[in-house]
Amino acid sequence: MATDVVMPQMGESIAEGTVVRWMKKVGDTVDRDEPLFEISTDKVDTEVPSPAAGVVSEIRVKEGETVPVNSVVAVIGGASASAAPQSSAASAGQIREAPDSGTAKAQEPPKPSPQADGSASAASDRGAASAGPAAPAGRPEDAGRHEDDSRPLRTGEAGPKSTEDAIRERSSPLVRKIAKEHRVDISQIHGSGIAGRVTKDDILAFIAGQEGRKAEGQEFKAGRQEGRTERLEGRAGRQEGGAGRQEGGAGRQEARAPIAPVPPAPIFTPGAGDVVEKMSPMRKRIAEHMVASRRVSAHVHSVFEVNFSRLAQIRAARKADFERSGAKLTYMSFIIKAAVDALRAVPIVNASVDGDTIVYHQEINVGVAVALDWGLIVPVIRRADEKNLLGLSRTVVELANRARGKQLKPEEVQGGTFTITNPGVFGALFGTPIINQPQVAILGVGNVEKRPVVIDDAIAIRPMAYLTLGYDHRVIDGAVADHFMSHVKEQLENWDPNAV
Repeated sequence: MATDVVMPQMGESIAEGTVVRWMKKVGDTVDRDEPLFEISTDKVDTEVPSPAAGVVSEIRVKEGETVPVNSVVAVIGGASASAAPQSSAASAGQIREAPDSGTAKAQEPPKPSPQADGSASAASDRGAASAGPAAPAGRPEDAGRHEDDSRPLRTGEAGPKSTEDAIRERSSPLVRKIAKEHRVDISQIHGSGIAGRVTKDDILAFIAGQEGRKAEGQEFKAGRQEGRTERLEGRAGRQEGGAGRQEGGAGRQEARAPIAPVPPAPIFTPGAGDVVEKMSPMRKRIAEHMVASRRVSAHVHSVFEVNFSRLAQIRAARKADFERSGAKLTYMSFIIKAAVDALRAVPIVNASVDGDTIVYHQEINVGVAVALDWGLIVPVIRRADEKNLLGLSRTVVELANRARGKQLKPEEVQGGTFTITNPGVFGALFGTPIINQPQVAILGVGNVEKRPVVIDDAIAIRPMAYLTLGYDHRVIDGAVADHFMSHVKEQLENWDPNAV
């Protein structure tokens, strides 16, 4: 008996996933719960286990292709079934057969009755999105009309939406959320997804274009206002004398000068020997999130130097005890604990911005950036304020190992209220990290290294490090940020050995 393998929904807000890699090919045997393919979503990369044991008889989605959740991506036949060898590309093409094929008929959703409510219509549209667009039958002028809608159209009445229009407007919840926030009509966007479906890349590019046009318009208005001001000054100058008239004329000529349009980005042509490859889904998401964060938040950074001498002594004395408890006592454990205590003392740093309101989070959920060979991910330590130093150390190691093994769940990489990143592990003295939206601050940790410092008017060698706080100046002022960092510095340099 054949078993369909579907694209799983890795979280409530996730509507699609990208097949990154197939671990089995057509004709291979697979055990139940054995990793079958790897997917990438808006939240996490993970391996998907096989729902049944048997033989891979079909692979319907190619590597790198993005499909809606619950779409059939492969078929597992019985253990005794003989799978006809076929390429992944040919298998992927099977979901785009002509509408008279059995596959298309089987996947075609039932048509709602005229009395059905809007939810039935929405379900029909979602079904069409999974099955792909059907070719219009009959005359060309009838294309896009429903088969069960035979009544003539009245003058000025819009016809029923085509399948492509329905798919475009029934885009993922994330796309619709972005469209609502920016007041964008999805039907105006040309989608690059399946059957013209609007993807997140499409709507972000559309919004970026709109913002560019708005900026040009604002510059033009500013130029006109400046021109009017100069003309008034010119009139005043004419009353004072001929020199004033010349200044006024020059002002009018400058005002009439057109505003130069923003030049387009230069087209890059690869040279001989250059290697060109598409961004991975994770790399694309990182790029989108970082550009959006720089556009949304007013980034400011404060750098503090911290003496790690006391922590180095405590760590050397207690390191073995932590290892016997299955944990690893690192400087990061102390830094997370100090940051959590500072977030309690300065709650604005543990907040988010929602329009013109500030949301103060009751929970302290600290995200810790983990560098991977293929990108960057930020697993979240939930309720970090409820854990002691040992608990934080265990959680950091566990999340980091599972992140590198692609075993994280979607809920483990979302819901963070504050983020810590550690470029110092690679030797960087400090960095100026970008805020992880919708948070308002991020702490960067530099390399802990010995260097000469002045202590009590004498030069001494001490383990020192720079800590950098990147914060959103829309809600956090410099004095508040420095108060937060002073709290972190004070605790790290004067740590109570009995608190370990």
